[in-house]
Amino acid sequence: MKGRLFDSNSPENRARRDLVHDRCRAYTRSPSKGHFKKLKTLFNTCGNDVRIEYGFHCDYGANISFGERVYININCTILDGADVIIGDDVLVGPNVQLITVNHEIQANARLNKKAYVQSIEIGNNVWIGAGVIILPGAIIEDDVVIGAGSIVTGLLKSNQLYIGNPAQSNRAIE
Repeated sequence: MKGRLFDSNSPENRARRDLVHDRCRAYTRSPSKGHFKKLKTLFNTCGNDVRIEYGFHCDYGANISFGERVYININCTILDGADVIIGDDVLVGPNVQLITVNHEIQANARLNKKAYVQSIEIGNNVWIGAGVIILPGAIIEDDVVIGAGSIVTGLLKSNQLYIGNPAQSNRAIE
C-alpha cells in the first residue's frame, strides 16, 4: 500500500520545514535548555523526561508524539510527513532513521514528484539499536528490541528480539 498522498512541496509545508530545520540546526549547534525548549514546542506532544541528543533532525515536528522517559541518541532523523507516535520508556540508539515518506517506484510516475506517507507507531519499553531504519507504516509493539542496523518494514510483535533486513524475529524475550 502506498499510503496517503502528501504534497511536501506546498508553500505551507516548505515554510514549516524551513522553520523546523532552523530549530534543529540551532539545537545541534548548541544543545542548551533554551534551544531544547524551542524544539519541544514543535512536537505534537512531548512527555516528561524526554532527552534528545545533538544531531536531531525532523521535517515538521507537529506529527511527532513522544511519551514519557524517551531517550533519543545522537543523529536521529525523523521524516514526519505522517504521524510518528513513540511510547513511554523508549530508547533510540545513534543514527536511527524513522521515515514516513515514500515515492513512486516507476520512473515515469516519479517525475510527478508525488509523495505518499504512512504513520509509524512505536509501543512502550522499546529499545531501537544503532543505525536502525524504520520505514513507512511500521508498527512496533511493546517490549521489543531491534538489533543494530536492522530495517523495519512492518509489524513487530511484543516481547521479541528482531534483527536483520528486513527485521525478523530472532527469539522471544523472557
